[in-house]
Parts: sequence; C-alpha cells; structure tokens
Amino acid sequence: MSSSCCSTDGSCSTATTDRATTGEAVTVTTTYAVSGMTCGHCKATLTQVIGELDGVTGVDVDLDTGRVTVVGASEPDDKLIAEVVDDAGYELTGRV
Repeated sequence: MSSSCCSTDGSCSTATTDRATTGEAVTVTTTYAVSGMTCGHCKATLTQVIGELDGVTGVDVDLDTGRVTVVGASEPDDKLIAEVVDDAGYELTGRV
C-alpha cells in the first residue's frame, strides 16, 4: 500500500495516520502530543478515558515523549479525544 499525504479528492494533510490491512479488518493508528503527563497515574488515567471511547481498541501512553498512540478500527474523532484528555486534566496539543 503506498503512502501519500493527499486524498483522492485532492486535499492534503500532514497528519500522521498509519493504516494496516489484515484481510478485511483495518487498523488505524494515530499519535497525539499530550502535555502535563508526569507519572504512572497520568498514564493509567489517559489509557482508561481514551480506551473507553467507541471504536478505540488500544491506547499506548509514552510519558518520556509526551505521546499518546490510539489504535482503532476507524479514523479517530480528534475533537472527542481532545475533550476527554482535557477533561482528565491534560492538554492534547495536536497530532504527531
């Protein structure tokens, strides 16, 4: 599968989304920059609140890099993820 920042309608995006296809299942992996994470409690909280969202099948929080990787069956709702991250006391600053 080739990778391009341009969609079929001609619009372009610099967002990073990896898609892996296995049979008919599609997995979308999206990484976000999140500030304010400092400890294991932060990691557990974000893993839980993001993991409870519909369509999310996995969450990986990396405290050292300040990145949160979300895995799901479809493109994530950035606004919804930002909302739950902010409600938990952290700040989603964008996609990486």
